[in-house]
Amino acid sequence: MIGYVMLGSQNIDVSRYFYSSLMDMMGAKKVADSKTFLAWSFGDEKPVLAIGTPFDGEDASYGNGTMVALAASSVEDVDKLHKKALALGGQNEGDPGVRSGGFYCAYFRDLDGNKLNFHCKP
Repeated sequence: MIGYVMLGSQNIDVSRYFYSSLMDMMGAKKVADSKTFLAWSFGDEKPVLAIGTPFDGEDASYGNGTMVALAASSVEDVDKLHKKALALGGQNEGDPGVRSGGFYCAYFRDLDGNKLNFHCKP
């Protein structure tokens, strides 16, 4: 159902470093990289995570209630990815742990304030 998710960035170079580090850990392939747009995917016909500067030239902003959930392979990967996101300057929005439905999740905000999580079903 989901083709791609796009998050806005104020500084694409900073986002490139932040997301490249995390996506490399997840094994995602970079499928686009320009001065205004970055994207990663796990393969053809798979959803894409895109980061870009707003087309209208206005400041990027995050949505209230909007969150992107990124599937990790294991509890250990959730922990490692969350730790890396924080080491890269992300803000903790929820320590790793079991949540409703038995999902193991860890929440963070990227450098532009976008809320994301890493999760798995142990």
